[in-house]
Amino acid sequence: MERSNSSEGAATAEIEEEVGRLVEQARELQESAASLFSKSSIEEQSLRQRALSLDSSIRRCHSLICSNKNLHPKFARKLEEDLQRARCLMVDGDASAFLPSKAQGRFLRMFLGPINVRATRKDVQLKVKEEYNSYRDRTALLFLLFPSVLLILRSSVWGGCLPAFPVQLYQAWLLFLYTGLALRENILRANGSDIRPWWIYHHYCAMLMALVSLTWEIKGQPSCTQKQRGVQLFLQWAMMQGVAMLLQNRYQRQRLYTRIALGKAKRMDVVWGETAGVDGQLWLLCPILFILQGFEAYVGLQLLRTAFVGVVSEWQVILCGMLLVLMAVGNFLNTVQTLMAKSRFKAKMKRSKSKPELD
Repeated sequence: MERSNSSEGAATAEIEEEVGRLVEQARELQESAASLFSKSSIEEQSLRQRALSLDSSIRRCHSLICSNKNLHPKFARKLEEDLQRARCLMVDGDASAFLPSKAQGRFLRMFLGPINVRATRKDVQLKVKEEYNSYRDRTALLFLLFPSVLLILRSSVWGGCLPAFPVQLYQAWLLFLYTGLALRENILRANGSDIRPWWIYHHYCAMLMALVSLTWEIKGQPSCTQKQRGVQLFLQWAMMQGVAMLLQNRYQRQRLYTRIALGKAKRMDVVWGETAGVDGQLWLLCPILFILQGFEAYVGLQLLRTAFVGVVSEWQVILCGMLLVLMAVGNFLNTVQTLMAKSRFKAKMKRSKSKPELD
């Protein structure tokens, strides 16, 4: 019995000693980690000051080049290209984590709270962008297939009259789609992506329209064809939009990769509806975009007409019609502005090439 008590006492002492050693190791690890983070914080602050100073110097030098009329145009262009290269090294490298980030809007704070979504490592930022591109690829196919299935079933199974539940299910999916796009694009902007603000506002409008459509009672018989004319046109427009999104994802992303390789775009930049590629792609994409925008406005006006003549007079129809017209006009203006900017840039390049070379 005494030998058994002695063995248990030794085992207890051994466990106590092991626990004490683990506690001491945990304390030492905590002190080492705190010391490392303290040193990292000091070094990070130093790098942040250097990055801010260099960014300010690049901007000041760019202003000096633009304001100096005595510089030869070709030499000035070379200096601007060198500055752009230096800027791209900062923005596209790990040093971008030390540059000021764009302020996070109310939309992100409403969904995520007051957290910082800016990634400190460039590989994490690029993963966010790649996930956004994958999300667009997946939703482009669904954007095409979902309304196609509804229209086929409408004519072959439902006798030309859409039931309420499938249409509301589609609107719920649209609400999920545009909310996901808006969240991802706000996060991309916070991480340095150059997304035009209009496209984020466009998705806010689309979210509102999808939300309102969920409360819109889809009218059936009698006069089903007349009452659901606006819904049918919207589904046809959505099919066209799906085709356009597939083309944009294919052609414009290839062009963006080329611009990134030439140092004319940042790795965090993305393509969207108003962007276009080389001249051959412009001839293909621009007519499609303008037709889409015109058809979107036509669908909106048709909804307003059905509301004002008394066919379907709910307030949801009026609001959805107004939002469609607003989005169509905004898309058209942004497309025209982009094309004009491209035209001015090409004209400037031609003028600079036509001037005499430096000796």
